[in-house]
Formats: sequence, C-alpha cells, structure tokens
Amino acid sequence: MISWIGALAILSATTITGFEFAKRVRERPKRLRELKVTLQALEAEIMYGSTPLNEAFQHIGKPLKEPLSSFFLTISDLLNQGVLSVQEAWEKELSVLAKETSFKSGEIEVLRQFGATLGRHDKEHQQKQIQLTLAHLNREEKEARDIQERYEKMCKSLGVLMGLLIIILLL
Repeated sequence: MISWIGALAILSATTITGFEFAKRVRERPKRLRELKVTLQALEAEIMYGSTPLNEAFQHIGKPLKEPLSSFFLTISDLLNQGVLSVQEAWEKELSVLAKETSFKSGEIEVLRQFGATLGRHDKEHQQKQIQLTLAHLNREEKEARDIQERYEKMCKSLGVLMGLLIIILLL
C-alpha cells in the first residue's frame, strides 16, 4: 500500500515537472507576440502621438500583463524621477525582465540593442529602429513556435515516462 502511494507521488511529481517545462516552452511565443504588439503601440505613441517616452511607457504599460507591465511602468517611473537616462533605465529593467520571463539571450540582446537607441534619434529614425527590432522579434517568434511544436508534447510525455521509469526501477 505504501509503495503504491510512493509510486503515485513520484509519478505526480515528474508529471508536474514535465508539464511545467512544457508551459515554459508554450509561454515564450506568447510573450514574444505580446512584446511585438507592445512595440507597435510604442511606435504609434512616438510617431502619431508625439508622446515623450516616459508617458509612452506609462500608456503602453498599463494594459499589459505581468511581467511586461511592470517592465514599462517601472521604466516610466525611473524616467519621471529624472535620475537615470532612458538607456540606463531600459538596461536596468531589462535585466529584471530577463530573469522573470522565458526570453532567451537572443531576444534579450535584441531588446538591449533597441534600448540603446531609445530617445537618441528623431521620430523617423526611431521608427526604423522599432521596425528593425520587430523584424528580429518576428524571427525569434518563428523559432520559438518551431521549438514549441517540437518540444511541448515531448516535455509532457517525458515527465510521465520518467516517473514510470523511476517507479519501475524502485519496484
């Protein structure tokens, strides 16, 4: 009886682990799409609203889900305090975003390069930078979708199968 309870606990733990890995794989393309939409909103704020960056970050950050919401809202707050430049605030919050999301180093580097150009150029050049960033993020999203299609089911299955393997080895 106790061995069955232990087996069930092992199977449950490994299955949950497999589903958590699958969730990370599934979240990445979703977050990248959300980020792309956000950058398009930033482009609209800059181009058509002629909104200062601190206000633009505030406007686009409010309707977002975490962690992107706090990323943009915190940058806005840092800019309103006047202590950090746009690039410094972006870099500071980007390191926090990297820890809180499933973004890979490629996506973080694209955002880092984009952040280095924020507020340094006129509207037209800024628009070109946003378009370039969106093109890079499109490529990263396609890669993330490919990975999701390839590995999401595998992660779930491996969780269950690893549990069964451990149970067989222990019995």
